[in-house]
Amino acid sequence: MSDQMEYLKFLAHGYDRDGILCDLMDKFGEDVWNFAFFITRRADVADDLSQEVFLAAYNSMYTFRGECSVKSWLLTITRNMSIHYLKSAFFRKVTLTNHFVSKYSSPPAEQVLFTRLENQKLWDTVIQLPRKYREVLILDYHYGLKHKEIAKLISVSEGTVKSRVHRAKKKMNELLARQNEEV
Repeated sequence: MSDQMEYLKFLAHGYDRDGILCDLMDKFGEDVWNFAFFITRRADVADDLSQEVFLAAYNSMYTFRGECSVKSWLLTITRNMSIHYLKSAFFRKVTLTNHFVSKYSSPPAEQVLFTRLENQKLWDTVIQLPRKYREVLILDYHYGLKHKEIAKLISVSEGTVKSRVHRAKKKMNELLARQNEEV
């Protein structure tokens, strides 16, 4: 396990779960929220699901066996809860409104603007993909998971992950080309 939180697989009753939960939220909170958002396409739902994910992790902390990374474990919980939400009777489609913040420290204003526009264009395109393509792209490129980890996380074969990543890239290229033609 490559996480710094390898100690989780050795937890026994009596550990300070509150402290561990804070560590998990600090280290993986943004990843969990982003993944929930990319699956559901709703910021308000991602807020709620993130809380539910960490509550579930808190409640099942002693059952973590270290068969995968802590990040994969949390993203699996996130995926399952997000899909459950999408299948629930309360799901309603809402217009996507979002914002992504540039991670540059202090570049020229034009660079910030162009970077934000380009990032926004890419994320808007990713969000248009069907969920099965969207999630493998996010897990692969944004979270840097290996195809083997993604396969285990979403319960498909590694070959399926590879083909979905390939098809997702192809669809992304088609969508971006279409958008460029319209401009």
